[in-house]
Amino acid sequence: MFIQQLGRSLPYAKQFILSRKHQALMLLVGSLFLLANVILPITAQPTSQTIAPRSEIRGVWLTNVDSAVLFKPAVLQDAVQQLAQLHFNTLYPVVWNWGYTTYPSTVAKQAIGAAVDPRPIGLEGRDSLAELVQQAHQKGIAVLPWFEFGFMAPEDSALAIRHPDWLTQQQDGTQVWQEGIYPRVWLNPFKPEVQQFIQSLVMELVSNYDIDGIQLDDHFGLPYQFGYDAYTVELYKREHQGKTPPTNPKDSAWVRWRADKITRFTTQLFRAIKARKNDVLLTLSPNNYNFSYNNSLQDWKTWQQQGLIEELVLQVYGNNLQAFTTQLQAPEIQAARRHIPTGIGILTGLKNRPVPMQQVREQIQTVRRQGFAGVSFFFYETLWHLVAEPEADRKAAFQALFSPPVDRPNVMQGWKPSS
Repeated sequence: MFIQQLGRSLPYAKQFILSRKHQALMLLVGSLFLLANVILPITAQPTSQTIAPRSEIRGVWLTNVDSAVLFKPAVLQDAVQQLAQLHFNTLYPVVWNWGYTTYPSTVAKQAIGAAVDPRPIGLEGRDSLAELVQQAHQKGIAVLPWFEFGFMAPEDSALAIRHPDWLTQQQDGTQVWQEGIYPRVWLNPFKPEVQQFIQSLVMELVSNYDIDGIQLDDHFGLPYQFGYDAYTVELYKREHQGKTPPTNPKDSAWVRWRADKITRFTTQLFRAIKARKNDVLLTLSPNNYNFSYNNSLQDWKTWQQQGLIEELVLQVYGNNLQAFTTQLQAPEIQAARRHIPTGIGILTGLKNRPVPMQQVREQIQTVRRQGFAGVSFFFYETLWHLVAEPEADRKAAFQALFSPPVDRPNVMQGWKPSS
């Protein structure tokens, strides 16, 4: 999701420390304030600010970047054990990024030449996803594999090299899209071969693993600059009496046409999943709607209105609490939370860029006050490993926030929205 080393949508996240309140109070009062707001939430039972609802998404993304959690069986087992003890109930392990799968895939082997990502040590010769599903389910934790890269791939990936005809391009003929320091290319979401490849990966997981759902990402779309490849141009001309696509990539009708095509594929994917296993959820973790639709052709508002996604976790990776709260009040996300379980993605830190627990706590409390269905954290290593605070303190804080344990909301199991 966005730049790997910089985290999901990090351009919106710059570290800050929240200002203390009541700075003009006497020293004694200030000391009591510090005790009540910093020490007690870590060591005591939950306060009225941290009381959890009857059901809540308590999730975390498991990555293969800046983390060894998927590479070592003992590390994975320990992670599941710790998360269960702290009452987490949802895991989103990455299964598709950098042009490879992180689980042994027959579909990937045929298309890419590698059944599993060959670059890191620790994935070949084992099935980390099968291990995770078994261990998590024993602890009552749901597992929803995360298709992080969607239609995106590295420029030099085996996928891009083997299938250049699967790639789309910008109006000037270029195919590379720079994501920070990483040159990317985009699979053409309008081509039947690409759709079949992505759908086959998803259905392989649905068929072969006892998973609780599939999570798509903000990359399950297309940057608005793309769609000027020969195949897409001809498809557009066939549907527009021979007219070529507008030269303005942000032309509203051109944006709508491409977004509708992606919606149709999402519909196809949803129906395929439900035909195979009706209880497997199709879920999404997007950016805010205006950005998603106008910049990524991802019309998730329509998807949730049509019942194509059954859980949504909005990425809100900012440090400013007011800006964070404002994003939660957008009409599209408010409508979604009244229709399906809708949580908020919270940044707990990045490698070399820790986020203080106080900020995390404030954001969790804000999410609860706004009536959302829960939270998920990006990413596992920054819960309590790659942090500036003592590990024990971070764990105690999560335990206080997530006590008592609760079930995760599920639209298939009678979930009802909060008021």
